[in-house]
Amino acid sequence: MYLSRVQIDVNNRQKTKDLTHLGAFHDWIEHCFPDEIKAHNRYRHLWRIDQLADKKYLLLLSKERPDLTELVKYGVPQTTMSRAYDPFLMQIQEGQIMQFRLTANPTHAIKRQDSKQPRIVPHITIQQQGKWLADRADKLGFQLVEQNQDRLSSVPELAAFDIINRDWPILRHGGRRIRLSRVTFEGLLRVKNLEKFKQTLENGVGRERAFGMGLMTVIPRG
Repeated sequence: MYLSRVQIDVNNRQKTKDLTHLGAFHDWIEHCFPDEIKAHNRYRHLWRIDQLADKKYLLLLSKERPDLTELVKYGVPQTTMSRAYDPFLMQIQEGQIMQFRLTANPTHAIKRQDSKQPRIVPHITIQQQGKWLADRADKLGFQLVEQNQDRLSSVPELAAFDIINRDWPILRHGGRRIRLSRVTFEGLLRVKNLEKFKQTLENGVGRERAFGMGLMTVIPRG
């Protein structure tokens, strides 16, 4: 696997005028893998948009290395990077403390009386969104690590992380404009089940993974 990044050229409106919705970002990423397009063999690519100070980055996790000439299409020249991700995954150890960042689409299902298919709706409040992550931690192979003992909250698990961004980006689909709930979490975790945790990093978390949700990245602490 490969983890790649490029700084988005937000100051060049001529270059980025098409990036007005999540589907446009999705198309940009798909074109970074021309061999997959030719072979009609598409893989899921996890990605997200990171805001660091006054710069915006596209972060991409993929099975194959992307075409860097396509990756820089909407980016600042000479800011692309792509590194093999598997060596990093092999170094992770059970019990290790790591700082994480996750952009996700926290949702829940509501039963319908007239259909077997539930209605999927977003969590709205910070407490609901925080509990959504806390409730999934064990199945995802990690344990949240409390770091803010004095924080007052109805959800004790919120002491383990911060919600650093919440917004409603647009996805255009079939002529419709859909707003998706996008939430970015940042905090500390302890690796509890190594295999499950690696699967989480490789496969993502939650829904709308094709549209910039689900990618978790980690940095070892200590």
